[in-house]
Amino acid sequence: TFLSNKTTKESWQPHLLAYQLLQGWAVAHFHPLLGLLRQRKSASSGFVKSPVAAGSPLRLAGAHGGKFMCFERDWLRKDLNVIGFGLIGWLAPSSIPANGGKSLSGLFFESIGTELAHFPTPPPLTSQFWLWLVTWHLGLFICLTLGQIGFKGRADEYF
Repeated sequence: TFLSNKTTKESWQPHLLAYQLLQGWAVAHFHPLLGLLRQRKSASSGFVKSPVAAGSPLRLAGAHGGKFMCFERDWLRKDLNVIGFGLIGWLAPSSIPANGGKSLSGLFFESIGTELAHFPTPPPLTSQFWLWLVTWHLGLFICLTLGQIGFKGRADEYF
């Protein structure tokens, strides 16, 4: 009956049952979002428009405009307190004189001045400016990152 030209509702029953069982097994074992898929899809044709608009299987009511979002829209969640306290939190320890009576910030800003003295010419690769630039900014970005984790972790009551 499967290869015959006549297709009846009874000839498709075993295939439909197998499809529904496979779909139920996949929903239970693979992904919770698959449960949002409709149980039965009606057959459609490209020549005739469906009277009902097809919906997205990932559309959730109450989500951002009907769209499923994995992350919050404001994932960065910037906070000016983090930037301010992070900058102060890095400038304070980097301004402690530890390297021959000079601080990291002092060495970095002094090297900026010496390199600006011959401005159109860039600093050579052997210049101490690059070491102070990388070290100072690496410390600043680590401080800002840990500050963001601390502020948002405290706000979300992780700790």
